[in-house]
Amino acid sequence: MNLESLPVASLPEMAKIWQQTFNWQPTNQQQRQFQQLYELILEGNRQLNLTRITEPEEFWEKHLWDSLKGIAPKQQFIPFLSQNASVIDIGTGAGFPGVAICIIFLSCHVTFLDSTRKKINFIDTVVSNLSLTNAKTLIGRAEEIGHKNDHRENYDLAVIRAVGSASACAEYSLPLVKKGGLAVIYRGSWTEEENQTLENAVKQLGGIVELIEEFTTPLNKSIRHYLYLRKVKNTSFDFPRAVGIPRQKPL
Repeated sequence: MNLESLPVASLPEMAKIWQQTFNWQPTNQQQRQFQQLYELILEGNRQLNLTRITEPEEFWEKHLWDSLKGIAPKQQFIPFLSQNASVIDIGTGAGFPGVAICIIFLSCHVTFLDSTRKKINFIDTVVSNLSLTNAKTLIGRAEEIGHKNDHRENYDLAVIRAVGSASACAEYSLPLVKKGGLAVIYRGSWTEEENQTLENAVKQLGGIVELIEEFTTPLNKSIRHYLYLRKVKNTSFDFPRAVGIPRQKPL
């Protein structure tokens, strides 16, 4: 990709907000990688519908900050992420939240899963340009990958963002998580009725709803929710169900 031809604005550093919300700040190298990711996505948007969020501050908040907030419940990063954790980003699309996790936690091993070859090809480009040696890509559907021996109950953490209902997301993610591991579902709005439905689904999948965290974004002051599902026992081989069923008939 010819990035030099693009007149791209710089992402804001937002050091104070990073510090206030995570007790952390990106290094200069990480900041450069965030900027490079931004430029790659703007270029990728010429061929693919990766994201409508392209203004620098909005990109920072809705993609970078939001990606990392999901793995920082109670304003602390999930501890095992710095301990060679295995992570799968389900339906990764433009690479969120997985690329941000790769950049920050070099000891993590992140698998990017998407069913669209063009999007996986784009992620391969990002991985190469950012020299992310802790990343690999996988083309497939979560319903099928969840039954493969080398992926089923193989990950410490599954993250899933903007992919169907919460119950469907639970069914996509929990079969891939090890006993004791976590699935994190990124949501916007959330209701008590949805919570009851989710708890029923998660129980069938061998998990519990450990935490639902509501948070206000730092710039636009919009409400976000992060759902933390703990895997407490092995998932029945009945799940995930066949391709399309979790979305059409949520648990």
